[in-house]
Amino acid sequence: MKEINNSVSLPRRRFVQGLAAGGVVLGMAPMLTPAQAASAGTLTGDVPVLSGREFDLVIDETPVNFTGKNRMATTINGSIPGPTLRMREGDEVTIRVTNRLKEPTSIHWHGIILPYQMDGVPGISFPGIAPGETFTYKYKLEQSGTYWYHSHSGMQELTGMYGGLIIDPAEGDSIQADREHLVVLSDWTDENPMRVFGKLKNQGDLYNFNQPTVFDFFRDVSSDGLRTALSKRQMWNEMRMSPTDLADLSSETLTYLMNGTTPKGNWTALFKQGERVRLRFINGAGNSFYDVRIPGLKMTVVQADGLNVDPVTVDEFRFGPGETYDVLVEPEAEAYTLFAQAMDRTGYARGTLATQQGLSAAVPELDAPQWLAMADMMGDMSGMDHGGMNQGGMNMGAMAGMDHGGMNQGGMNMGAMAGMDHGSMNHGGMNMAAMAQASQEVRHARSEYGPSVDMRVDTPRTNLDDPGVGLRNNGRRVLTLADLRTPGGPMDPRPAEREIELHLTGNMERYTWSFDGVEFGSSTPVHLNYGERVRIILHNDTMMTHPMHLHGMWSELENPDGSFQVRRHTIQVQPAQRISFLVTADAPGRWAWHCHLMFHMDAGMFREVVVS
Repeated sequence: MKEINNSVSLPRRRFVQGLAAGGVVLGMAPMLTPAQAASAGTLTGDVPVLSGREFDLVIDETPVNFTGKNRMATTINGSIPGPTLRMREGDEVTIRVTNRLKEPTSIHWHGIILPYQMDGVPGISFPGIAPGETFTYKYKLEQSGTYWYHSHSGMQELTGMYGGLIIDPAEGDSIQADREHLVVLSDWTDENPMRVFGKLKNQGDLYNFNQPTVFDFFRDVSSDGLRTALSKRQMWNEMRMSPTDLADLSSETLTYLMNGTTPKGNWTALFKQGERVRLRFINGAGNSFYDVRIPGLKMTVVQADGLNVDPVTVDEFRFGPGETYDVLVEPEAEAYTLFAQAMDRTGYARGTLATQQGLSAAVPELDAPQWLAMADMMGDMSGMDHGGMNQGGMNMGAMAGMDHGGMNQGGMNMGAMAGMDHGSMNHGGMNMAAMAQASQEVRHARSEYGPSVDMRVDTPRTNLDDPGVGLRNNGRRVLTLADLRTPGGPMDPRPAEREIELHLTGNMERYTWSFDGVEFGSSTPVHLNYGERVRIILHNDTMMTHPMHLHGMWSELENPDGSFQVRRHTIQVQPAQRISFLVTADAPGRWAWHCHLMFHMDAGMFREVVVS
């Protein structure tokens, strides 16, 4: 069998690596707050650090220049990211937020358990902070770990309004490290975000430059044969989908940032050889999934979404907007590259872990972008027994680019499949007529869900051990949800009293996103009874991964067999995947629940949850 290759061979556009000194325009920022004196073990780097029980934050417009073009950003105390807030578990904190913008603003404390009136979602938990006003947040800290905060108003998060939030344990940290660094990943666009949103509403794939080309077609003809190449194109065209539809935005408009620094700027974190270093990673991006690795250095994941997990050592992890991971590393060389490539492989954020300023290590080439697989389109195809295949017996990640022409599986020449009578063919449980019918059901989903939905998955996959498109079989040890386990088991031992199932839905042609085909403006709240234990099932009918964030309550993810896996506040749901988690409705009030991809949330994938 020839080597499987389902990468998209495209001429690469050079992405904007930004200015070496790009960022806030010095001398023009309205308020730059210096970091307080650092003691041993505190954060280092260029992001200001504030600690204590009382904080004053000022929201304003600030000139920035990341790419050679002067633009206005929304900043907190004049910096991007905003100052890191360092607090202590058990303390009651007071945070005064003053709005100097000409529009309302807000701050949401992502992943923090607090009274709903302090959650910071305009129209749900409070009215928002009007121009010229100061709002005082006050709440007691009931947890510890790595979290973050950001605006929940308009597009302000994408224009710079976010920062790290670290809560130290009251009784001392069980995670031992000699030094730590906060690493906030984000994305920036020189365009007005509302203009970007308008472009997507007009053409959902406008920024996708990895789409199949004539070059790719002739490559497939050469490797797979004309019939197979034509069949592949026909399948995707009939479903009006692109196998490269991984991200709404690309480096065509985005500059990828690490702690507010462009790739060319090379943000640097220092260490001394022999130290154990804790890296607190936060994905504060508006619209970018990042795949993070440190070439030449293993990472031991010790915390997810602020909570300790059983340690697991990996080479790489993927995380979406809203998620956080803490890792331990033990560097031996003088310099390592912190490499975070975007899921669509059009660009990366980059920094350096080094023994002194000015050092750098080799920056890897971007991985080749991968096509979505059949499993990302139709889900569980476990009835198809295809030799060594691995998704329910089938490795779906390889299907899109398989060399069927050179493959003979049990006497079946796959190169001849296009001309076969699929209706009469059943190979080891693989009924081609059923596959054709499944694609027809996907294509005609509009008639069942309405104009806001262009796809339905009837047989979703439930496995948690898939790292996702672009990371499958890449030769590196990649973290999956199946690797993460919260020690101590669930916080509530009760079984679910009832179930709520919701489908994640969308229509790329209209650029609408929703729950159950209903966008937020037309939706009604999800009601939970105070104190009840509820199983929530999310069924992804789309071909995009959604980081789903439920405010105010923990989400306790289950294994496919129903046993407890890990506690999270933001959970990735992959294409054609069905996941379930348990929630204890112990937080009375009104809460938000949404996809943390900003444009998906604003396009309708948002619901209100009422606990009463």
